Amino acid sequence: MSISYKDAGVNKEEGYKAVDLMKKAVSKTHNKCVLNGLGSFGAMYEMGQYKNPVLVSGTDGVGTKLEVAFKMGVYNTVGIDAVAMCVNDILCHGAKPMFFLDYMACGKLEAEKAAQLVSGVAEGCLQSGAALVGGETAEMPGFYKDGDYDIAGFSVGVVEKDEIINGSTVEDGDVIIALPSSGVHSNGFSLVRKLITDFDEELNGKKIGEVLLEPTKIYVKPILALLEKFTVKGMAHITGGGLPENLPRTIGEGYHPVVEKSKIKVLEIFKHLQSKGVPENEMYGTFNMGVGFVLVVAESDKDAVISELKTLGEEAYEIGYIKKGDKELCLI
Repeated sequence: MSISYKDAGVNKEEGYKAVDLMKKAVSKTHNKCVLNGLGSFGAMYEMGQYKNPVLVSGTDGVGTKLEVAFKMGVYNTVGIDAVAMCVNDILCHGAKPMFFLDYMACGKLEAEKAAQLVSGVAEGCLQSGAALVGGETAEMPGFYKDGDYDIAGFSVGVVEKDEIINGSTVEDGDVIIALPSSGVHSNGFSLVRKLITDFDEELNGKKIGEVLLEPTKIYVKPILALLEKFTVKGMAHITGGGLPENLPRTIGEGYHPVVEKSKIKVLEIFKHLQSKGVPENEMYGTFNMGVGFVLVVAESDKDAVISELKTLGEEAYEIGYIKKGDKELCLI
C-alpha cells in the first residue's frame, strides 16, 4: 500500500493553483525597491536613501472577525484588515511602511478562496504604499476544520531616527485630535459575536454582517502627508482596549490624556451594540467607538492640522487635551 501527501489531506496542486491566482494581485503592490518576485526563498527590498534609518516593525491578525466573513461568504476584505492592523501601528512612530508579508492557515485549501483573501491583502498594501513581498499558506488538515482560515501579517517600516514620534515632547495643554474609524475595525469581535447572532439582521438598510465587515481604515497616506508639513507629538492606533488602553501609550511620563465623550462622533454600529446590554465603560474599553486614530499636537497647530487633514480627505476633529498627572485616560 502506498500513501501520498494528498491522502493525508494536503493538496499540493491546489496550492500551486492558489499561488498562480495570487500573483497578479501581489505584483500590483511592487515598486522599484522590490528586487525579486514571488518564488525566492527570501524577499529583497532596497531601502533607498536615508541618513540614519530606524526600522519599525509590527505584526497582528484579524481575530474572530474571520468568522463573520466566512458566515457571510465574503473573503476579499479581511485581508485589508490584516494589513491595516500592522501598518497603522508602525505609523504611530512616524514610520513609512515598506513591505508586508502575510501568513494564512487553513484546514483544506481552496485556491479561489485563498486568492480572494490575498487580494484583500494586496488591496491593503496598495492603500498603505507597502509592497507585498511574500507570505506563507499552510494547509493543516485535522488541525483546522475544512472551511476555516486564519490570516495574520507582518510589516516593516522606516523612519529617520531624529523624526521618530514617541510622545516624549507631549506637554500640558496639547490637543487630542481624532480621525474617524470606518466601523468596528478588527477588535472586539468575540463580544460582537455574542451580541449579534443573525448577520442578516438589518441596520440602517444594510445587513449588519456587511456593516461589521467594513475593513479597518488605513491612515498611512494622509498621516505621512501631514507629517511633511506639521509637527505631531504623539499618535495612537485605537485597537483592542479602545481609547483607555491605547491613547495613554502615546503620552510621555508625567502627563495624561483627557477625552470628552460628548465630542466623540460615535458610529451607529456602536450604539446598536450598546443597546444589547453592554455598559458604557465596557464599550469604551473594548471598541474604538468611532475613533480609529488619534494625534496629539500643540494647541497653536490644532486648527491648521484639522484643516490640512480635511484637505487630505479626513474629517478630523478635537476630542480632548493633555494635562499633568499619571498616564491613565480620563473620560469625562
